[in-house]
Amino acid sequence: MDGSKNAPPIVSNRQAYHNYFIHDTYECGIALTGTEVKSIRAGKVNLRDSFARIQNDEVYLWNAHISPYEQGNIFNHDPLRTRKLLLHKKEIMKIEMQLKTKGYTLIPLKMYFRHGKVKVEIGTATGKKLYDKRQDMAAKAAKRDLDRRIKEQRYD
Repeated sequence: MDGSKNAPPIVSNRQAYHNYFIHDTYECGIALTGTEVKSIRAGKVNLRDSFARIQNDEVYLWNAHISPYEQGNIFNHDPLRTRKLLLHKKEIMKIEMQLKTKGYTLIPLKMYFRHGKVKVEIGTATGKKLYDKRQDMAAKAAKRDLDRRIKEQRYD
């Protein structure tokens, strides 16, 4: 599947879709060490509490946990180190303008391989209120119930 247009994600931040409204998404590269890539290939990544931030006109990923490589040596990486995300200057400026709007934040949504390179999909988002989450859960339950009834009707 390496190189396909819709590569399966190594890890997906499902909690982000529950807690935020995602407005725009961007695909970016990430600067990694060799042992980090090997850990990512093994699926030892967690994006749950991570976020991205712009500093000095560059985008950095914070709190993304990439477990140390098990066969690594003393030069193994720090699991929670800050990693640089690779974007075009115009994309960074566009993101920066959105982040200046009140309530916007930058969060990683998923990590995957494309053409042998690790890519991170980040999104600008605003937080959901509790009633928004309840509405989403109610809509999801109604859709599930409707699908179940349609399936039952087919087999009757």
